[in-house]
Amino acid sequence: MPVGVLYAVVAYSVYSGGDAIIKGFGQSLSVFEIGFFIAIFGLIPAAFAKPKGERWRDSFRLKHPALVHLRSFTGVSSSILVTVSFTTIPFAETYSLVFMMPLFITVMSVFILKERVDFLRWSMLALGFVGVMLVVRPGFRELEFGHLTALLCAVFGASTTTILRIIAPTEKRVSLIALPAFYLIVVNAILMAPTFVMPTPQQFGLLAASGSLVGMGHILLIAATRNAPASQVAPIQYVQIVWAIGLGAFFYFEYPDLLVYIGLAVVVLSGLVNVFVDGARARVAGRFAEYRGRPDNPAGNITEIRGPEI
Repeated sequence: MPVGVLYAVVAYSVYSGGDAIIKGFGQSLSVFEIGFFIAIFGLIPAAFAKPKGERWRDSFRLKHPALVHLRSFTGVSSSILVTVSFTTIPFAETYSLVFMMPLFITVMSVFILKERVDFLRWSMLALGFVGVMLVVRPGFRELEFGHLTALLCAVFGASTTTILRIIAPTEKRVSLIALPAFYLIVVNAILMAPTFVMPTPQQFGLLAASGSLVGMGHILLIAATRNAPASQVAPIQYVQIVWAIGLGAFFYFEYPDLLVYIGLAVVVLSGLVNVFVDGARARVAGRFAEYRGRPDNPAGNITEIRGPEI
């Protein structure tokens, strides 16, 4: 197993552990208080992820300030929304709705980034949507507020990713790390103030553990993307569904029925097909570029090869 893939397995597993701890708080603390302390403790391991050659004091020197701040706002929103979902609805259902994010990212890439999306990808995204409907089954049972917040989390998460794709090439990485953390701490601190309850020593320890796990997951995911292609790292995120089923059953006595298992399998299948198709296109593009760069290939032969639509 490539070391980058191993890093990804550990990263997404660690993220699931942090999410499971969040779920355990239920309604004992406000979602803003949970978010505040997790952001604080998440900074401890994340501080080691500072890129070489960049300084934290340069975090506010921005080339696209409006987009950077908008990306930080959408990141805070998705974090708060998913915390609501974790504390109110079953683990597996939260993940299934959050994994609708690729659908929204694709829609935004078409309308905002003007990218072209082929029929296969639309088909797989539609299949993933069907899988989510099998899990949630709207119209056949009463949906809770947590289902809505999980769906909105996917929308805001997709917005965060779309904006990041625009600003990442030009903004400093310290800005992309520090500003979202700053927003998380300040926004949650303001919103938690009216209903603040001092955590018990046990709750404080759990908040520290969850925040540290989130921060560790961030570092491990960075290490994964540095040591393996995105096409190998991306499918590993679906290990979170396995953890959601296992941790939900073991700690919270959540036992999905057969339709939920089928729906989750459909979500994973559609996501994996999308990722592997992208990986195949990336390999074709790489080979095409290598072929085009060879001086011994006549120009006439190159025109016979078509690279992927990007």
